[in-house]
Amino acid sequence: MPEPGPAEERPVRRQARGLKRMEAILDAAEEEIAEVGFANATTNSVAARAGISPGSLYQFFRNKDEILEGLVRRYETEQGAFWRAHLTDDDAHTEMGALIDRLVDAMVEFKASRPAFWALFHGSATSDRLAEVARDLHEGVAFRLAEVFELRSPHLPPERCLTLARMATAMVRAVMPLVVTAKPEDSPALVEELKTMLRAYLTPALDG
Repeated sequence: MPEPGPAEERPVRRQARGLKRMEAILDAAEEEIAEVGFANATTNSVAARAGISPGSLYQFFRNKDEILEGLVRRYETEQGAFWRAHLTDDDAHTEMGALIDRLVDAMVEFKASRPAFWALFHGSATSDRLAEVARDLHEGVAFRLAEVFELRSPHLPPERCLTLARMATAMVRAVMPLVVTAKPEDSPALVEELKTMLRAYLTPALDG
């Protein structure tokens, strides 16, 4: 089969540049939303932060809602990859305290790498679509946790494992905004309190 010539390569390069530009716009949108909130972010401010003209931004996203949809798709993909990497069947055999430490620390690290995630999903919902995605993300995490809990404690009914997983997820959702908005010197203590809550709740139920 002949190698693609220069004419065939040009569309591929343009597509790659387009994808790179879209990712740069989404990166800028994340920074803007994390700093000023979704309601106060504008397409012009996102374009300025990305170092492009508003006209160039409109080639990829026609309005702020389309930018939000792009971020939602990014987060759905990244959250799926995050939990596949950090919560495996092997974790059914990990000591509970160590498992909680690792998962909570990983979530805090994820927050640092994606600052707008917590502003969007743990603040007030900016749209029905965002609220729906947040519910799906949280429920997906709960179901995956329940699967690991069932492997860990086969004597427990699946319904009980799912309840435990949903409660643990709710605890994280309730406390994480405090961690995110705390002063840097106060954040570690809040993280430790969250870990203490999870250990006190999950260890007797699963390993007792």
